[in-house]
Amino acid sequence: MTLSIFRLLARAALTSLLVVSCAHAQTVAHSSTPVKLRIGYQKSSTLITILKARGSLEKALAPLGVSITWNEFASGLPLTEALNADAVDFSADIADTVPVFAQAAHARFVYVAQEAPSPDAQAIIVKRDGPLHTLADLKGQRIAVTRAAGSHYLLLAALAKVGLTPADVRISYLAPADGRAAFERGSVDAWVTWDPYVAAAEQVPDVRILANGEGVASYQRYYLASSSFAAAHPDVINTVFAQLKSAGVWVRAHPDEAAKLLAPIWGLDAATIERANGRRSYAVRAVEPQNFGEQQKIADTFYRAGLLPAPVDTAAALRWNFTTKQAEAAATSTTASGG
Repeated sequence: MTLSIFRLLARAALTSLLVVSCAHAQTVAHSSTPVKLRIGYQKSSTLITILKARGSLEKALAPLGVSITWNEFASGLPLTEALNADAVDFSADIADTVPVFAQAAHARFVYVAQEAPSPDAQAIIVKRDGPLHTLADLKGQRIAVTRAAGSHYLLLAALAKVGLTPADVRISYLAPADGRAAFERGSVDAWVTWDPYVAAAEQVPDVRILANGEGVASYQRYYLASSSFAAAHPDVINTVFAQLKSAGVWVRAHPDEAAKLLAPIWGLDAATIERANGRRSYAVRAVEPQNFGEQQKIADTFYRAGLLPAPVDTAAALRWNFTTKQAEAAATSTTASGG
């Protein structure tokens, strides 16, 4: 009798042990499930390109079981379209204009970080010996610009500064490479673009800068993430942010090394890259309400130009809170002027 009870107790204990072991194995298997981080970036995504070239991000994310895929885009708008279509999880730096268009398209994203203003890093480029010497001279001219890029807002704001509207000029929406080609063959009279394209164009003797963003457009670049990815993997978002901040500090402290690293990747000489990098702040910071004001001005400008289907309240977008590791409203909600 005693022996039978002992056998029953032993069998029950063994069964319980097996159940616990299986449950633990399932928990471990679940927690170690690989995470794929799909990053979208552009040629001008300096910090992400540096992290990619040095393998820094892979090393930092390895303890979290994260693998990375890299996807290059010609400009910011198709990148955010890919983010909205769940083709990428994280967007490298894009101009301040682009999230406004993404928000208008009801994209599900969260502002993760921004780079402090770099107004000199975009410009309106004209021929050195041409007739265009002031912003007012742009009236009636053919101008190439990338749709929804930061340079697009620079153009609209520069025109408004001298009392002109988009209807007063002839705009061709072209990707950077196509814009440069059109400018070089004389198909357009001016080209509005950003670094490193500006720095590369400046090397051509017959080119000059008509105006940059000083006093017109501050040009803050933003990093975005899919709302669902950020919610599911907050530690990944925080790690990427820390790596971006570190890369920004490194670029400013080692301009020569950064330029040499980027030269073969970008197909530009190191001197041109160092010139371009010198105009970018690369000061990566969290998105705070007090640094978010120009977004509404950008949205209103594009709406008045007929380029957005409806007014956009940029304060209603989401920003990442690194303390609580969750998304929250970007700022105190205001009504877009739209007028």
